[in-house]
Amino acid sequence: MPELVIGDHKITDYSDVFVIAEIGHNHGGSLETAIEMCRVAKECGCDAVKLQKRTLDKCYTKAFLATKYNSEHAFGRTYGEHRAALEFGKEEYNELKRYCQGIGIEFFSTAFDEEAADFLEAVGVPAYKIASGDLTNIPLIKHVAKKGKPMIISTGGAHTVDIGRALWALGATPAAFLHCVALYPTPAHEANLSAIKEIRLKTGRIVGYSCHYNGILLAELAVVWGAQIVEKHFTLNHASKGSDHAMSLQPEGMRRLVRDLRRAKAAIGPGVKYRLAGEEKSLAKMEKALYPTRTLPAWHVIEAGDLAARSPTTPDGMRPWQIDRLAGRSLVLEASTAGPITPKVLGEKE
Repeated sequence: MPELVIGDHKITDYSDVFVIAEIGHNHGGSLETAIEMCRVAKECGCDAVKLQKRTLDKCYTKAFLATKYNSEHAFGRTYGEHRAALEFGKEEYNELKRYCQGIGIEFFSTAFDEEAADFLEAVGVPAYKIASGDLTNIPLIKHVAKKGKPMIISTGGAHTVDIGRALWALGATPAAFLHCVALYPTPAHEANLSAIKEIRLKTGRIVGYSCHYNGILLAELAVVWGAQIVEKHFTLNHASKGSDHAMSLQPEGMRRLVRDLRRAKAAIGPGVKYRLAGEEKSLAKMEKALYPTRTLPAWHVIEAGDLAARSPTTPDGMRPWQIDRLAGRSLVLEASTAGPITPKVLGEKE
């Protein structure tokens, strides 16, 4: 059985769903906001918070960084200035790590390049995330894998062969793969949740779901398909500046998501149909037993019309499915309409 250990959390097929609040850059470059988001995520019941770390000149070309950025969500005049305004350095990461350790929530980040991964290693994160855009970045996956820490890899836009290539690059490094659709937000009809089972079958690893749906339904359904990790974008306010806020969950939504994920996992059960002890009281009224249609004297031979299915049942009452084997049997005791036919009336051991 596959497992993944992140900090104090062991993720298996039988554990609770591991819920990651994806803060990303929804902190807007403010350490105070990031700390508050970590605090609220913990209150919502999340197991981890996650940021994003980029070394800008390693991730983008100079020309792209110099591109004017006229979006209403821009934090700078160019795309490079925008990204730089949202990047945290060593001081912020160390402070967030200390804070999260103090409140008991896992803290890690997506590494978008090798230098960012080395930065995160120096901070001492317990795990690494690889974004969908780097699923085919085999050099980065190999670089991070050498650090020997758990990895979580998103698969947005992937073909099965891409996942297989990343699996090969991991070697023996413990990792999970998250089903993901690179649409922001993701429409329900594009979610393809059944791919979760394929990813599990092909990789043999823990699988999860990185959810970009506007709401909580798809994340809950993903658990039914086998997701053991759920990552969901998180914000304190949908109206905040930044492109991710609109599709992120606010605190009340995150609380509901965590609550429902726990319920969904518990509701799946062991996968074997069986009768619960708690059902007995209800079924005693609903189920039927075989009752005489009239008082039948001792040594009467049962024939058609003598028995009928009636409620309530009793623990020893014979069930309607047994009626064919009772035809032609003799009673040893009188049977009244007050109770069902029992093995005792037929002279059988109960």
